[in-house]
Amino acid sequence: MFLRIFGVALYSILLFLLCNNPAAAQQAEADVLLTQATLAYDDQQYDKALQLLDRVLALEPSNARANYYKGLLFLSQQKPELAAKSLETALAGQPRDIFIRYHLGQAYFLQKSYDQAEPLLSSVYAEQPKLEHVGFYMGFLQYQRKSYSEALAAFSQVETTDPDMRQLIGFYKGLTLGNLGLSDRAVTELDEALKIQTSEPFSAPVQRMRDTLTATKSTERRFRASLGFGGFYSDNVALNPNRSSDAFAESLRVRSTTSPGLMMSAYGEYSWLRRGPWESIVSYNFFQTVNLNDGLSRFNIQDHQGAVAGFYRGTLRAMPYQVGLSYAYDYLFLGQDGFLSRHTPTLSGTLVESSRQMTTALFRFQDKTFFREPDLTGRFSALQRDAMNWMGGFTHTFRFQEDRHLVSLGYQYDVEDATGSDFSYSGHRLLVGGLYTFPWGGTRLRYDYQVHWRGYRSLNLAFPQVAPGTIRRDDTEQIHFARLEHPLPYNFVVSFQYQRIQNDSNLAVYDYTQNIFYLVTTWTY
Repeated sequence: MFLRIFGVALYSILLFLLCNNPAAAQQAEADVLLTQATLAYDDQQYDKALQLLDRVLALEPSNARANYYKGLLFLSQQKPELAAKSLETALAGQPRDIFIRYHLGQAYFLQKSYDQAEPLLSSVYAEQPKLEHVGFYMGFLQYQRKSYSEALAAFSQVETTDPDMRQLIGFYKGLTLGNLGLSDRAVTELDEALKIQTSEPFSAPVQRMRDTLTATKSTERRFRASLGFGGFYSDNVALNPNRSSDAFAESLRVRSTTSPGLMMSAYGEYSWLRRGPWESIVSYNFFQTVNLNDGLSRFNIQDHQGAVAGFYRGTLRAMPYQVGLSYAYDYLFLGQDGFLSRHTPTLSGTLVESSRQMTTALFRFQDKTFFREPDLTGRFSALQRDAMNWMGGFTHTFRFQEDRHLVSLGYQYDVEDATGSDFSYSGHRLLVGGLYTFPWGGTRLRYDYQVHWRGYRSLNLAFPQVAPGTIRRDDTEQIHFARLEHPLPYNFVVSFQYQRIQNDSNLAVYDYTQNIFYLVTTWTY
């Protein structure tokens, strides 16, 4: 009571002192009224606060602080439309004030005017990501646009003791984790949300979402398969060398090398282990080509590959990641005879930085055994291709429109240690790729390009035949691959594919070009 009497007395004295200066008197009156309005607002006397604020704004319509508090008052009364009008006026007077920007963004958000809310809340989140509930608002906006990694990061920034908000954030974090494929973590998050005692009846939808995620996980398909069949045309099945002045290379060019053909592929995998963030898969892959030119049947390819892989999935600072370890063994026939076998363990890791970026790194070892090789003790021992290959590299992918469009860039370094000195090299590989999804019918165009520079470590002891042991082989291999595909009913996809391999070598016998055209129909299960 004393403070209020003192305030009135002080107000009267100020009016008396400033009576000869009307402008100053008006300013003083507005200041005193605004102080009284803020005290009434803090005491939750909203009707009284509104009357006082209206008196201030009658004196100073553009008073930023008065408009700000009027906006807060309307937000407290759950009147975001009125709050937005007052806060817009406040922002015009104080465009850099972070609290005005935050509450105006909140008012727009509550009206579901998300396009207006996003720039304001985004600027506040960039400056103070832990300010009140801005992390929730930004997380919700990112979730709506399916930017799940960014949504999870924003939800994780919120620090609040409000049980209703804590449960709401737990619910949306569970949804987000589920959409990121982390079902076990999603269920854990929803379990924690259910333990929170709230004033709002929100537990039922949280429980339903938890049950849905659990059911989805238990019924998720464990077996996947695909079958492909099609035809192709190759202009260089036998890999005849390009034209040159080398007599031996020219003698190989007389071989028949063009042929149409048929191809078939089959793939199946089974997720035999799913436990928490762990998953393990076994798979089998079959591939067969048949050259219809009788003279080239010795170049028919048949490949069998079996593999087992294990994965661990989690999040790092709200960014999903996957670490995988796999082992594959394949056996390749050329004609009807064994040609090559390979043991290939691979360690890989993928980090999803955001809905627009993803990075994969890998390290691979490969042990290759060729059959029908020259005698190790003979004059052609340098041509032994049995080898061990180490390769490491990374690929970064830029993602657009929920992965409808992709652009990827990558680099790999590999070392091949072959039994024969003519095939040992160190190499650098550059990879570029892209995916474009057309706006009609799900038609997609994919293009991949890679260039592999290989520097061989020893002088070549076999070529050129006129002067063996005088040239160190140096190759640049370029591979272009384009695929245009269109989905059909019943899980069928028809695709037209083109592949060009151009190997430029300073030894004419290894300098060749091959173009292959494919028309393939694939069914997936």
